[in-house]
Amino acid sequence: MAFRGASADAVAALTGELEAGASSPEVAAQVADDLFGAATTLRGEAALRRFATDASIPAQAKSGLVGEVFGGKVHQVTGAILASAVGRRWVAGRDLADALEHLGVVAYVKAAGSETDRLADELFAFAQAVKDNPELRDALADPARSAADKRTLISSLLDGKALAATVALAGQSISGSHRTVAVALTEYQRVVADVQAQGVATVRVARPLPDSELDRLASVLSAQYGRPVHLNLLVDPSVLGGIRVEIGDDVIDGTVASRLDDARRRLVG
Repeated sequence: MAFRGASADAVAALTGELEAGASSPEVAAQVADDLFGAATTLRGEAALRRFATDASIPAQAKSGLVGEVFGGKVHQVTGAILASAVGRRWVAGRDLADALEHLGVVAYVKAAGSETDRLADELFAFAQAVKDNPELRDALADPARSAADKRTLISSLLDGKALAATVALAGQSISGSHRTVAVALTEYQRVVADVQAQGVATVRVARPLPDSELDRLASVLSAQYGRPVHLNLLVDPSVLGGIRVEIGDDVIDGTVASRLDDARRRLVG
């Protein structure tokens, strides 16, 4: 999610409060669920959302209402974050709910602890499964199916095979705040990388690479971009040998097909 101006400043400050308050993976997971629930409530209650984001209303009055609505239902860390959030300025009314969802994702990254790389890999793998399976993609996009039904489907696919944080974020991806499940999962992968101060590179190859070559590629890209780079590996027969790396807006194309295209252009030119 792209936040601007005062909303970006608010998200940065709230992220710091979350990181200070989420003292354990268990607390982080509880706070994440609370924040997702609060975001859903704000999106569904227009009057509450307008009140909570109205800059003309004193922060004390807004935090008092938040206490009435959520008090006793959320972890104390969540309550403090919500009270702080409604006291801040937001560029647009929807930014508060979007920020709470974003913070929920950050909290689940914290809940993953030392397994954040695995979380990133599992989110990428599930995103590819949705992309490659039209039946699954259609089932998760079907407006006639309830969110609870879709979450049950996701749980049946991932429970026991993926981290609890992966299952939770995959379930959150159908909440409706993002255009599609694929868009949501891509955003969540970006948040995982940002929390770890990493870049993300999608590597397309004709066949799987040995770990030694992946480690060497990650090392080269990390040195080139000045920060650690997490690799998402895609085996794509259309690559025709070689390797294609996409990182941000940059594309490094060393595939056979690319070299053949270059040769054709030189001959024609």
